[in-house]
Amino acid sequence: MKPQVYRSKLAWIFGWAWLVFAAWNTWDLIAHGRMPSALIAGAVLGVITALVFVMALRPAILAEEGGVRVRNVLRNAYIPWNAVDDLSVTSAIVIESGGTAVRCWTPQATARERARAAGQAVKAASSKDRVERATAAVGGRTHADWVAQQLEEMSRSRRQTSTGEARVTWSPSALAVLAAALALVVAAVVLS
Repeated sequence: MKPQVYRSKLAWIFGWAWLVFAAWNTWDLIAHGRMPSALIAGAVLGVITALVFVMALRPAILAEEGGVRVRNVLRNAYIPWNAVDDLSVTSAIVIESGGTAVRCWTPQATARERARAAGQAVKAASSKDRVERATAAVGGRTHADWVAQQLEEMSRSRRQTSTGEARVTWSPSALAVLAAALALVVAAVVLS
């Protein structure tokens, strides 16, 4: 079964747009650039691209059959459904398991988004229209609240099929991308 992926759609679109921009500029630097300025511009482009990858494209919550996998900026966490003790939403979704609390990088609820959702809920609840009153329960939630509710329902329904144990590890892909960006900066400093 394919995992269900929750992430910031805006960050994901921005990340891919940046990658297209970076690829175009890399081609331009290779085709038309002159040393050492092309090397310095390439290093800056590489550092920004690495940051966009780890902060916009990589973070996600993957709801799998056996548990929930959280990809944050530099760390990965896996929590089987039967080990999920509590799910809460402040500005971010927090999944608690035993003594471990995993704070999810995405999706997050801003104070403005919370205030707008609360205002919509109050307006819908005080309305005389049945359709608006029916949407009052949905109107008071942010995207992060909705994702947390989905995860909580999955945790309850999939407890019997969960596998593995809770673990938090460093992300090899994120560390490799940051190391490559650092290598570009060192090469630009040494060769220019």
